[in-house]
Amino acid sequence: MRAKDFKASSHLKFIIPSLIGIFLFMFPIFGDDGAVTIPIAILAGWVETWLADYLSLIMTIIITITAIGTVIAKAAGKEALSGSPFFQSLFNVPPVWMVTRLLGMIFAIMVYFQIGPEAIISANTGGLLLDSLLHVLFAVFLFAGLFLPLLLNYGLLELFGVILTKIMRPLFRLPGRSSIDSLASWLGDGTIGVLLTSKQYEEGYYTKREAAVIGTTFSVVSITFSLVVIQEVGLGDMFGQFYLTVAIAGFIAALIMPRIPPLSRKADTYVTEEPSDQKEEVPEHHNLITYGYTKAVERGSKASGIGNFLKQGTQNILDMWMGVAPIVMALGTIALVIAEFTPFFTWIGMPFIPLLELMQVPYAQEASETILVGFADMFLPAIIGSSIESEMTRFIIASLSVTQLIYMSEVGGLLLGSKVPVNIKDLFIIFLLRTIITLPIITLIAHLLF
Repeated sequence: MRAKDFKASSHLKFIIPSLIGIFLFMFPIFGDDGAVTIPIAILAGWVETWLADYLSLIMTIIITITAIGTVIAKAAGKEALSGSPFFQSLFNVPPVWMVTRLLGMIFAIMVYFQIGPEAIISANTGGLLLDSLLHVLFAVFLFAGLFLPLLLNYGLLELFGVILTKIMRPLFRLPGRSSIDSLASWLGDGTIGVLLTSKQYEEGYYTKREAAVIGTTFSVVSITFSLVVIQEVGLGDMFGQFYLTVAIAGFIAALIMPRIPPLSRKADTYVTEEPSDQKEEVPEHHNLITYGYTKAVERGSKASGIGNFLKQGTQNILDMWMGVAPIVMALGTIALVIAEFTPFFTWIGMPFIPLLELMQVPYAQEASETILVGFADMFLPAIIGSSIESEMTRFIIASLSVTQLIYMSEVGGLLLGSKVPVNIKDLFIIFLLRTIITLPIITLIAHLLF
């Protein structure tokens, strides 16, 4: 079938929602502070400012309802929510996640009411999550979840999936549609990339291996947050060199990571019984552009009305708020407590001292303490390393923290809370491998720049 065989309305059902989705998620604009961002992030920022005084309470309530609902669902048995598959999947979770949700509730209540050990309620641990990060996630999830169907359901992914297959398959062993995940993360936020990946994996568009690779390799740090990191280490005037370094190191890591364990050992099987119809071969009477457009119009023509759009968007929001926030609160708090109140990350950073000295990195001992602390939170290395006197060392620390990608206070917690098939052991190994791969590349570029 060719694109011309479809009615004009079918073309419009692909074009209009997709253009709106591109504008909201991928169109770069200047924010109120002059930084490059995307409309979704602007909307989220407005909501975050408007509800600033209430968001800690709102998130505490959401996390508490989630934990209590999970306990009730578990006590009632599997058949209790059989009439509502969405709520059954939301509340009927494995025991380990029920415990994690309860722990997230306990931590949130302790932080909100400022009761309990200082290590948990401190502004640098639980307070950082409940009073800062979860504010951001509430607002981003509200709009990203609501408008996500614009990217998923109207043909845009089919278009990119066909056109970019010739690039993504040989380079990264991934479908062409995965390029959208990376682009949305790059311009918007890594959380959007994780969300996109998880949803497509659940719908049978990615295999377990592909979902794991995309979630841990292509949910990149946004331009906006990268700017915050380089400014924190006092090198804001070097943003261009910094981001080019991050892009080069990240690209090389993306070439290597899918080809080595643990990602290479993930099964190439789908979570659904049958994969979604996503043929990548181009028929003889088509070229890449015409076939991609035909597939897009075909998908758009099948899309349901505004009611289903709003229903799916609302379910996305609840899924993110209730499925992810308790995980981030529980695991993120534990990781930050370890980072702030124990010498654990200092100890595990010691093996990197000889490597840093070999690569002639100034203040190697101080730098070693920042290398693995990024697993707890991506911003911690920049905070800890900002006082190091050497500009080159601070540049290396900032660049490495962004290319490591996996940090438990956000992307790591989100991945664990999502359906993407990775566990905490996988995430730490991936974090470590990314560190080992990108550190020499970043250091080499730093020696050329300084």
